[in-house]
Amino acid sequence: MHIEPGIVHGAKMALACATAAGAAGYTSKLALADVKSHGATALALRSAFATVGTFVFFEVLPHFAVGVSEVHFILGTTLLLLLGTAPAAIGLMAGLLIQGLFFAPTDLPMYLVNLTTLLVPLFAIAALARKVVPAGTAYVDLTYGQALKLSTAYQGGVVAWVAFWVLYGQGAGADTLASLLAFGTAYMAVVVIEPVADLAVLALAKAYRSNLHGPLVQPRVFHAA
Repeated sequence: MHIEPGIVHGAKMALACATAAGAAGYTSKLALADVKSHGATALALRSAFATVGTFVFFEVLPHFAVGVSEVHFILGTTLLLLLGTAPAAIGLMAGLLIQGLFFAPTDLPMYLVNLTTLLVPLFAIAALARKVVPAGTAYVDLTYGQALKLSTAYQGGVVAWVAFWVLYGQGAGADTLASLLAFGTAYMAVVVIEPVADLAVLALAKAYRSNLHGPLVQPRVFHAA
């Protein structure tokens, strides 16, 4: 979902600054609530795990350019379910920044655009999870259908934000629309794979439950709300 440099530029970047600032501000609010609930050590540890995970997802796992952007296995739902919303958001912010600073500096001009594209859908699926997953269900007991709903929502949100930024920055020309269609089609294929990854990680957590305690994962992984 790395939008190509130049898609949004000039005065239009002011909107990206505003949306990214809003996302960062909401992340700060979630982080403070997380510290009150679970402590600063837990937040720092889970955020570090999320940062490493984000970097691996973007830089190490297969990714390829399609149309106006790149297709990545972001695994945002995996981060959220395992670590919590605030650590996942912090990890996405930090991991994306580290990748841009040290491995893909050409992506830095689009950092705020890409940050919004990642975080807003994350916040949306955090709210959706409260409706999709019954309060009496621990995350290690999720079904494929529940994981699919969350992954579809997240990937759909990413595609929708990419489409918005491209149309906002470049207009609705025939070539732009064709590139968007190619990107969206390729990206939604990830939806088939990501729920499997979510369930695989949760299954591993369930199998090694005795080793994953304290601040390593969020309490909802093993316990009902």
